[in-house]
Amino acid sequence: MSSSGGGSLLVVAAASGAGKTSLVSALVAGDAEVAVSVSHTTRPPRPAELDGREYHFVDEQRFEELVRDGAFLEHARVFQNRYGTTRAAVDEQLRAGLDVVLEIDWQGARQVRELFPDAVSVFILPPSRDELRARLTGRGQDSAEVIDRRMAQARSESSHWDEFDFIVVNGRFDQALADLRAIVMALRLRRGRQRYRLAGLLADLLVQP
Repeated sequence: MSSSGGGSLLVVAAASGAGKTSLVSALVAGDAEVAVSVSHTTRPPRPAELDGREYHFVDEQRFEELVRDGAFLEHARVFQNRYGTTRAAVDEQLRAGLDVVLEIDWQGARQVRELFPDAVSVFILPPSRDELRARLTGRGQDSAEVIDRRMAQARSESSHWDEFDFIVVNGRFDQALADLRAIVMALRLRRGRQRYRLAGLLADLLVQP
């Protein structure tokens, strides 16, 4: 997308418990030029989540209507719930010059790459299996059976790590956040983006004496 002078599209995926939501939230909070595309989901909101902030919470019928209308850039079923990102929301933010982060799973990332070949993808890994289990248990929201199922799902999801452009290990949060910020900065320094940002400077430097 950067070739048009707009923002860049960054796909961030991870297995549940790897910490991608916290990392993306901190990235956006510290950079006014980064925005998260708010996805639609059929899952119920968790405590402290607000409709339109973390997700657009919709029922199965409304979600299916959006699918039929071709509104989604990507959509997938994760466990018993469905998630999707609307194309219109992403296009609007990119045209405004924002770097747009899609916080989705590997299935959605694969769909996005087909439609946006210039999208850059990042997979977040936990530092170890034991730490992943500790994080899932620490939430205090799921039974042991559910945690076992999420651990099995995490192994499956993590097997797709090699489909992504960058891999970030979220062991120390501050280091993982610095790594993610470095990727965003690298996107802004690409030739296509700089062509528009530095148009005046380039014209001045290259003018015939």
